[in-house]
Amino acid sequence: MLKSFEGLDENFRFLIMEVQNQIKATFEFLLAPTPSTYDKIFSKDDYIDNLKNVIENKCFTTLNQTKLAPEQMKHLRAVHVITVNLERIGDYCVNIAKQMGYLSTPRFLENFDYKDSFLKIHQTVSDILPVLQKANLSGALGICRMEDELDAMYKENFDKIMIHLRIGRNVEDHITSLFIIRYMERIGDSLLNIGEALLFVIIGERIKIQQFKALQRNLNTSGLQGDVTDVDFQGIWGSRSGCRIARVEDRKSPQARDSIFKEGNLRKIRQEKINLECWNEIFPGLVPRVFSYQEEGENASLLTEFLSGCTLDETIFNPDREILKNALFIFEQTIQLVWEQTMNQFALPTNMMRQVGDRMSSILQVHPELMRPAMGINSVHIPSASDLIKGCMDIEARYPAPFSVFIHGDFNINNVIYNHLDQKIYFIDLYRSQHADYVQDVSVFLVSNFRLPAFDPESRERITETIRSFYSFAKSFAKAHGDDSFDIRLGLGVARSFYTSTRFELNRSFAHAMYNRCLFLMERLTEQSPEELAQFSFPLEILNY
Repeated sequence: MLKSFEGLDENFRFLIMEVQNQIKATFEFLLAPTPSTYDKIFSKDDYIDNLKNVIENKCFTTLNQTKLAPEQMKHLRAVHVITVNLERIGDYCVNIAKQMGYLSTPRFLENFDYKDSFLKIHQTVSDILPVLQKANLSGALGICRMEDELDAMYKENFDKIMIHLRIGRNVEDHITSLFIIRYMERIGDSLLNIGEALLFVIIGERIKIQQFKALQRNLNTSGLQGDVTDVDFQGIWGSRSGCRIARVEDRKSPQARDSIFKEGNLRKIRQEKINLECWNEIFPGLVPRVFSYQEEGENASLLTEFLSGCTLDETIFNPDREILKNALFIFEQTIQLVWEQTMNQFALPTNMMRQVGDRMSSILQVHPELMRPAMGINSVHIPSASDLIKGCMDIEARYPAPFSVFIHGDFNINNVIYNHLDQKIYFIDLYRSQHADYVQDVSVFLVSNFRLPAFDPESRERITETIRSFYSFAKSFAKAHGDDSFDIRLGLGVARSFYTSTRFELNRSFAHAMYNRCLFLMERLTEQSPEELAQFSFPLEILNY
């Protein structure tokens, strides 16, 4: 594959050979340090740096000037990642050689078990090119596993060194030895990066080794046996949760069920599994089924049913307006059924405004100016944003939700799937589901529509149509169930969503538009007397843009 890029294959081979030579020379230097070996290590470092620069320039020039097939793109990206990490390994070898000069005697390093690891490092680097050329999955995994071996070597020697440091024996030599062993452990980190780059070429998606292992376990548990290379693994980007999400398709059996793989924080993934199972007990078929679930350390992974269709926001931009109307009708009917069947007739305190305070550090990190101080014009007092938040929290405490329902919890418009063929609505991304105030879902859904990145008049008209339809539906539901404080709580919820959404918006003008709307709502709510507040009507026009 690399031969199709003039000069790249040759330089890449030379880089691998030179790093192998650097590793070999460093090992020889540790066993028997000589000035000539030291000079050899240092002179080769510049050559390795130059090769890295040549390959890097060639990669970027090719990407910029040549129309490439997807497979060629993957190879170039992988070669660049491998090149950067090979050069880093060369630097670690130089650093190891430098540290040897601080030992009282070179033989001191013989107190530690490192020789076998160095030989394995050399062999692992030798394996890189054959694994890349043959797309050898087991070879790529072997390169990844070298990191675990070097971590274990480091831990064993670290514990031994700590024992001697605690009693003050040969302190300088032990600290120097720790640095040398640490550089070897960092070589393992670079080899892991190289192995994961090779997995990217073989599988077709960026995936970390722990995610790969989790995917394999989930596929096996769910009944799909065999190699991960038997499936198409297509990453889904855009998640702010920190989880890795991908669609998995079976190459061998096109009729087989597709699935969604999710891997990330143990608490989040575990809660999502619990919520999915809960949803499926209440409303079978509304959310994905769980095929398998795995936990390992601080992470967990989940393989769930893939639900076909388009996200609800995509229907807004569909040229056929009837599709949007139909999707909204089915969506609202589904929501009504969920709310009515899960309703719990007990008043429930809400905490929407407290969530603004919880997220304030993230908001100010992106937009430091979005915290208005107290001001005044002559005798007119203008409260600070902080005072408005506190005033709204007081209002929220006086107006609990009259009942609770089982809410989605992250009710953004792109977390709703519409299947036009089956005339069904599905929910996804449900780790925040809980019994709570339905107005929280209403406010999140309305603001997620407002935030859609479309600004032409026709698109904004459709967005406004969706907002008005859902508000009218939710308002009617509130009236039918005696929820007299619906508009007050909706004002609080929309203000909260406007404010917290600014942390995801780098467009300063649009972020300020949401911030100013938040301030307007909070001012309207806090400036009214209790009697006036009881008659508060949510200003729907605030959601126009």
